[in-house]
Amino acid sequence: MGILGIALFLTGTLHAQNGDMISISGKIKDSKTKSDLYYAAVSVPNTAIATVSNSEGEFTLKFGKSLNVNELEFSHLGYKKKTIGLDKFTNRNVVVLLEPASITLDEITIRALNAQQIIMEAIRQIPANYGTTPMMMTGFYRETIKQRRDYISISEAVLDIYKAPYKQNSEHDRIKLFKARQGINVRKADTLGVKLQGGPNISLMLDIAKNPHILLCELQYDVFEFTIIDMVSVNNKPQYIIGFKQRNDIEEPLYQGQLYIDAQNYAITHAQFSLNLENKADAEKLFVRRKPMGVKFIPIATSYYVNFSESNGKYYFSYARNELNFMAIWKKRLFNTRYSITAEMAITDRDEKNVVRFNKSESFKNTEILAETATAFSDENFWGEHNTIKPEESIDEAIRKYGKRLRREK
Repeated sequence: MGILGIALFLTGTLHAQNGDMISISGKIKDSKTKSDLYYAAVSVPNTAIATVSNSEGEFTLKFGKSLNVNELEFSHLGYKKKTIGLDKFTNRNVVVLLEPASITLDEITIRALNAQQIIMEAIRQIPANYGTTPMMMTGFYRETIKQRRDYISISEAVLDIYKAPYKQNSEHDRIKLFKARQGINVRKADTLGVKLQGGPNISLMLDIAKNPHILLCELQYDVFEFTIIDMVSVNNKPQYIIGFKQRNDIEEPLYQGQLYIDAQNYAITHAQFSLNLENKADAEKLFVRRKPMGVKFIPIATSYYVNFSESNGKYYFSYARNELNFMAIWKKRLFNTRYSITAEMAITDRDEKNVVRFNKSESFKNTEILAETATAFSDENFWGEHNTIKPEESIDEAIRKYGKRLRREK
């Protein structure tokens, strides 16, 4: 569990992409409420090319002309999957409306299992539901650090990911930076620097099918309470929503949240959870690696989300997001400062044929900090043909606005 405790260092101080590529942009909304749908999956059918929408429902997807793509596929947890022809994207302001999915319990057979048994069966079925051979993945990763509402650091990277098989005692996944950039704008008068250690490795650990010990394992069943919360339809398949939380007599900070489990094959398809922060002293130990004298770290909230996509009867890790909000309290200061750290990873391509397990020396290490590894670069064409998660605002614009606000405050 501790490995997901984000390791912080608190220090004292339709338009063409090019001749061979097509780029499609739009916005995804709920068909009834017209609210933006964030983290919705956008993909090219029958390929591994994909991305996700940002917190405002916006997306951009790039693919080669040689694929002769005729349509795009859109899906979101709790909504009906939708396919739209490419000819509908001639307007740059296309809005995709997804319909909420409903399920009639009378139409499915509920097995006589309790919530804990369902989770145990889901873990037992991992080798059958997920890949047993290695593959290469391309991922886009972004991490942001905010002081109150202002960005003080944004780091982004395209990743090469060696994904080891989903089987017991399998080797570890590995990440290599293919391309990375960052923007940092911290006021010189600031006395607290916030850095995220491990970066994309933390997001990859959220693959709970590959790392079930992160959330639940047989040794932990006796410290959790499990409940069947509901049944829902995800991509026209019935799924259990299993809630879990630690027992009241357990003081150690553990996770609490929900698992979505396919009612037919017991595949874990989604998970959303958070860390119990009632015991703030023990929670602090999970997050902070180093901090200056005179500052107190108070965790306020955490959230974790992971999604798996299905293709040809197998499920694949496709998206993860983790967020930490905390307060820095200085002993001799009148005002406290609130920080938030958000990291997200989207798998934008998969390859099961050209698998290359790169050397450990090339891998991004758990002790590394992406903001110190990436270079500052704001060229809007920096990512080229690679799929990314569309930002709410560009990296240079976010940092530039922060710099302006600092100058006004001086």
